[in-house]
Amino acid sequence: QVQLVESGGGLVQAGGSLRLSCAASGRTISSYVMGWFRQAPGKEREFVAAVSESGRSTQYVDSVKGRFTISRDNAKNTVYLQMNSLTPEDTAVYYCAVSVGESYKYWGQGTQVTISS
Repeated sequence: QVQLVESGGGLVQAGGSLRLSCAASGRTISSYVMGWFRQAPGKEREFVAAVSESGRSTQYVDSVKGRFTISRDNAKNTVYLQMNSLTPEDTAVYYCAVSVGESYKYWGQGTQVTISS
């Protein structure tokens, strides 16, 4: 069992930046792919980014490429999402998750990100 706690969300103006953190406990996450997802009001949850176990490989949804950076610190059992050049379309609840096998099995409770225009 893995517990995930996201933090770092908030209200910022368009063009601003936020850094989200996802702290894991209960099990080391160094052996797992980690991902960030988001869900905007009235929309389905969507994949945002993922990082490999070592942190060397990353993947992003097209809409955030060049603006968001996912990273991890396995020594701290923590994953990060640096978000720059934010737009109102980035407003959503952001979740981190642990990939086990072919699916994301463990999820955090989410952190709200709101971007004002």
